[in-house]
Amino acid sequence: MSVVVDGLEGLRVPEELSARVPAEQRGPGRGRDDVRLLVSRGEAVSHHAFRELPALLRAGDVLVVNTSPTLAAAVDGRLGPDPGGEPVVVHFSTRGDDGRWAVELRSPEPSGSTRPRAGGPAGAVVRLPGGGRLALAGPLTPGSGRLWWARAYGDVPGLLGRYGRPIRYGYTERDQPLSAYQTVFVRPSPDGGGSAEMPSAGRPFTAGLVAELAARGVWIAPLSLHTGVASAEAHEPPYPERFEVPAATAALVNAARATGGRVIAVGTTVVRALESAAVAGPVGAGASARAGRGWTDLVVTPARGVRVVDGLLTGLHEPEASHLLMLEAVAGRAALRSAYAAAVRDRYLWHEFGDVHLLLPEEKGHRARCGSNSG
Repeated sequence: MSVVVDGLEGLRVPEELSARVPAEQRGPGRGRDDVRLLVSRGEAVSHHAFRELPALLRAGDVLVVNTSPTLAAAVDGRLGPDPGGEPVVVHFSTRGDDGRWAVELRSPEPSGSTRPRAGGPAGAVVRLPGGGRLALAGPLTPGSGRLWWARAYGDVPGLLGRYGRPIRYGYTERDQPLSAYQTVFVRPSPDGGGSAEMPSAGRPFTAGLVAELAARGVWIAPLSLHTGVASAEAHEPPYPERFEVPAATAALVNAARATGGRVIAVGTTVVRALESAAVAGPVGAGASARAGRGWTDLVVTPARGVRVVDGLLTGLHEPEASHLLMLEAVAGRAALRSAYAAAVRDRYLWHEFGDVHLLLPEEKGHRARCGSNSG
């Protein structure tokens, strides 16, 4: 999918703005919530510390969060039947209803990260630690060889628990424990499922911040969407992913909308799940949330719009990322241009350990503030 957002085509994010380690490792006494928060209301932007989030929301607002746990989804393997086969790193992405797994094979780097490689070939066997193996069947999507369906022989959740590690890309400095990729909202899945990559918008939240939000009358509603492996280099749209919107969450969202509260999605995954389960209706009128579960291949674009989401808390995305279409659908093109120009100018940090961006509905009379309030 080609992403076209006027004003972002030439935007360059300097390499030094990649967050290489979690916030709590950047200095003594720092915590997960020691990240910056860029706030957009239309074209107006303001700069905050993430800890200021409760003061930016109102009683009756609902934060909808993703409770999916992050899996240790990267496992070393060897391609082919011989002990000296090509070394590969297998990224386990998504388990299908038929028991097969969508996987990505990548080449290991001496630094501990990985680089892309051609997928396949069909019929090849990947040998895994502990005697497990994969048999590659074919590409997940015709014409794209990045993710392949594979039949796994052996207990995959057990394999990941014993030999897996979190997926890591080259912009990070070193491996991190799995705990660094879990959010405060995580709830174990009964079937052992989870996300190949962290639903990272929820990472800066702490138990103390959640308590403060509750004290201010902000509701927190859970759902789950198990994210697959992102296309860190190709910026493809997301593949089908499994989701569940509980009835209680749908009811809370609808109650908030009926009483003037705002529905703020914590992460693009939450937007995808809520909008996938929403009752079809005119954009911005007559639509309502509903309970639902299953698979979604929804790609939220400006043409499609959003029906039940009023705002979005998310990370900063690369200028070519397909997620930017969703941000434009939520906030509009002008807001996105203004926010990303400010993020580069004021040296916000990108990626899953980086700073965050809150897109709120434009309020009449709100004026942009210059500089940084804090953080």
